Amino acid sequence: MPADDKWKANMEKVAFMKAFPGLLRHWEALAGKTVEAVTPLKSKAGAAALICTDGSFVVLPPLTTEPYELGEALQAGRSYLEPKHPEAYIGYDQLLKKDKDAQRTARLENILGAIRNNMEQIPELKDRLKDLVKEWK
Repeated sequence: MPADDKWKANMEKVAFMKAFPGLLRHWEALAGKTVEAVTPLKSKAGAAALICTDGSFVVLPPLTTEPYELGEALQAGRSYLEPKHPEAYIGYDQLLKKDKDAQRTARLENILGAIRNNMEQIPELKDRLKDLVKEWK
């Protein structure tokens, strides 16, 4: 078989696979479906085929969730997850508050440090800060 024929045959096979009945292309299409099986794929560690009882399926990438994605997922899915995991959300909310408070304190320290570090190089900084404080009163 010439190389060109091999390439064409492969392209035809790929097009057929991408149009295979039941292949889901959007996560929203999984809503309401029942999972029948999760089958690991040998070709990529952590990847799997998620097969639904109605014959639909999706190919899943390895689960390597980044913290920002997990945080967004916990917020986006809160109305569904919190009733099932209320204690976990109490703990999560406490840690969110702790993190925000620590971030606010760190910003404050950075600002104060910048002021202290620039007092000698910018003599008018002290007067400008006094004026700024007077504006707030």
